Order: sequence, then C-alpha cells, then structure tokens
Amino acid sequence: MISRSSAKAQATRARILEAARRELGRDPDSGLGDIAEAAGVARRTIYGHFAGRAALVHGLAADAGEAVRRASAAARAPTPDAVTALAHFVLTLWPVGDRCRMLITLAHRDLDPDAVDALLGPARDTVARILAQGQYQGVFHTAVPPVPLTRAVEALVLSLLDSVNSGRWTDDGTAATTAALIAAGVGPDLAATTVHRLRPSH
Repeated sequence: MISRSSAKAQATRARILEAARRELGRDPDSGLGDIAEAAGVARRTIYGHFAGRAALVHGLAADAGEAVRRASAAARAPTPDAVTALAHFVLTLWPVGDRCRMLITLAHRDLDPDAVDALLGPARDTVARILAQGQYQGVFHTAVPPVPLTRAVEALVLSLLDSVNSGRWTDDGTAATTAALIAAGVGPDLAATTVHRLRPSH
C-alpha cells in the first residue's frame, strides 16, 4: 500500500512532468523556473525530484518510453493480417507520440543516442516484426528488409509529429497511419480502407 506521503510525491512528480511537457512544447528553451511556475511549485521542489533540467528531460523520455512499452506489449498478440496489425499499432502509438512530441526537438540536444534507443526500441521491434510478417504474406514491399524499412516508417511518423509540433499540420493519427501503410508498400485505397475500418468515426 502506498503511503500518503509517497502518493503526494508521485502526484507532484506527475504535475511537474506535465508542466514540463507543456512548457517545453511551447518553448524548448524553457528553464526550470518557467516549469516550476507552470506546475505551481517552488523551483526547489523540482530539484527534490530531478537533479536538473537534463534529468527532467530524461524523466520525460522515461515516461514516454514506458507508454511506448505498454503499447508495444499490447501489440504482441499475433494478428493474422499484417496490414491491420501495423495500422492498429500506429494508431495506438500516435497519441503517445502526440503527447510527447516535444521530445523530438529536445532529443537532438538533451538526449543521448542510448536514451533515444531505449525510448523507441520496443516500438522498433514491434514494427520490424509486423513488417517481416507482412513481407512474408506479400502485403508489404520487399525492396527493403524489415529493420531498415522500420527506420524509414519511424522517420516518416516522427517527421509528421514534428510537423504537428511546429504547427504546420494537424492530425489525430488517421492520416499518419495511412501514410505509414503506404510507405510500407500498401496501396492507397487499401491503406485508407483499413484505417477507416479501425477508426470508423473518421
């Protein structure tokens, strides 16, 4: 059972991380003072949870990584149709990426490659497995092996998230998922039909 003090500390940490997501999304150069003000806590309170700005960014990455791991674990159940499996996974992961898209900008300056690999690794493994399955089924193109094709699809989705981050584009994941399927080699009509089937309200 979690003690009252521990529950309060966890709630404060979550509030700091949420404020950091908002402030760093608004301005990647936001400092701890800006984040503390947005979270409604004293700056020293942040230091009680994070050693500094770098540790706070790594905390955001760890939080995002846990969400990616949960989504990837949910996708481990075998799905006979690889096109549906890829579409479902991207649609499931898009809200996670959308919530944490400020990390795309911060990754280049505040996260080392190992931290990025830890964050994205579970998703990469899942997509590579789905792509290998689809190539075997003949529904994805085979000009590029699954692992590099995974990185290509990843780059596309991250680029689209970054476009949302910069205000150049808006999406709820529907268009991004359709684009990811097409990048994997699915025909545009089948891609759109598959996504519409999974998101019938759109």
